[in-house]
This record gives sequence, structure tokens and C-alpha cells, in this order.
Amino acid sequence: MSIINYQLNNMLLNIKNLHVSIGGKEILKGLNLGVNEGEIHAIMGPNGTGKSTLAAAITGREGYEITEGEIWYKGKNIVGMSPEDRANEGIFLSFQYPVEIPGVSIQNFMRTAVNSKREYQGLPPMSTVDFMKMMKEKQAMVEITEKLQNRFVNVGYSGGEKKKNEIFQMAMLEPSLAILDETDSGLDIDALRIVAHGVNQLHNAENAFVVITHYQRLLDYIVPDFVHVMYDGRIVKTGGKNLALELEEKGYEWIKEL
Repeated sequence: MSIINYQLNNMLLNIKNLHVSIGGKEILKGLNLGVNEGEIHAIMGPNGTGKSTLAAAITGREGYEITEGEIWYKGKNIVGMSPEDRANEGIFLSFQYPVEIPGVSIQNFMRTAVNSKREYQGLPPMSTVDFMKMMKEKQAMVEITEKLQNRFVNVGYSGGEKKKNEIFQMAMLEPSLAILDETDSGLDIDALRIVAHGVNQLHNAENAFVVITHYQRLLDYIVPDFVHVMYDGRIVKTGGKNLALELEEKGYEWIKEL
């Protein structure tokens, strides 16, 4: 992917001059970002610089006030669109700390989510046979066992199981834009490999991924087209995968001078 291609106006996601505040404190301060179909973008930067706030703003999380700027997705300015509609439009967020949902099995949770998206798209509910077939295919993709489908969502899961379960949910929902917010946090090397394998299996020419991470190690498995460095609520530097290696070597102190 070329920098010229990155700068085209016809983007899957096009964020312009985004300002976001939380409780009256400005976190994002004029951020710009463009993502085309088929691309993987990594967002890196020190704690408190606004990486998770960016993910929350794109997905419409409550409590994050957009005071200025636009978020264009598939040609629509989605500022003001509900989180549910954004999800049904094909935006997926993998949380840094996945929530537990006692009393709700993975199977029932995913069937409700899949059919909700289909209803939004004007499609009939998926039949039980087709749904179970799809579940088996996606479970194999992220290397999770079938017994997981009867467990309550994230209840009693290890950190690695929670992250793998989120990649499974992403596989089932087949989003156009997937945002992974520090999915590698707390993962051992085997879980990291499985999660990355699932992402690479799902990545194609018609979708895109925004991967938020502190560490270069995830990018050994999920190779980005672009690496963006965030500092003080803005993207201050953009490059290729080698930029992540530079950050690994130098740390983040040097970006204060950019």
C-alpha cells in the first residue's frame, strides 16, 4: 500500500480534525486518520495519549463527547449514530478488558448478535443449521473448543480465553472495520499466536483493521501497512512496520520532540 493510496478521499474510515473530551477534559486534539479497505493500521503511543479514546469515539461509547471534527465511515458521517447502529454497519471493537455476562451462553449471545445485524440489513434470521455450521467453522479458525459455546460469556475465563473469544465473536460478525484495543494485553505467546492467526485469517481486501498496542511483538504476527504514533491526543508520526521497531528500540521519549 502506498502513501498516495492512503491519502485518497474514498476511504472506508476517514477521521477529520477529531476533538474528544471526557468530563470536560480534552483528550483528542485534532486527530486525523484515514483507513482504506484491505489495510491494517497499528496505533502506538504511551499511556494516556488517547489511543483507547479514539477507539471509543469511533464506536460511539457513551461519555466521550465529540466537540469538533467528523468521523466518516462508508461515506457516512457517523457522529451521532448509536453504538448499536455502528456495530450493525460493520464496526467491531475488541476491548482491552472484555466484560463478563453471567447467565448468557456464547451460543445464545452470538445468535442474537448475528440475527440483530441481519435484521438491520433486511435479511431473515439465520437458520439453526446454518448458524451451528458457521459457529463450527469460526471456532476452528481461532482454535477454541466446542464446549465453549455453552459457557457464559467470559465468566471464569482466563485472559487468553477472553481474547480468543472476542476474536471468535469478530469472526462470527464479519465486520468491515475491526478495532483491536490492546488485544495483546496479558496474553502468553501461544494465545498471542492464536489471536493473531484468527485476525490474519479474517483479513481480506474488503475489510480493515486498526490495531492499538503498546508493543511491537504483536506486529511480528499481524503485519501492519501503516504504523501511527500518537502523542498528546494527535497522530504525530506515520510510517511502515519499521517505525514500530524504532519505537521498540528507542521508547517513546523521543516523540515529544516531533
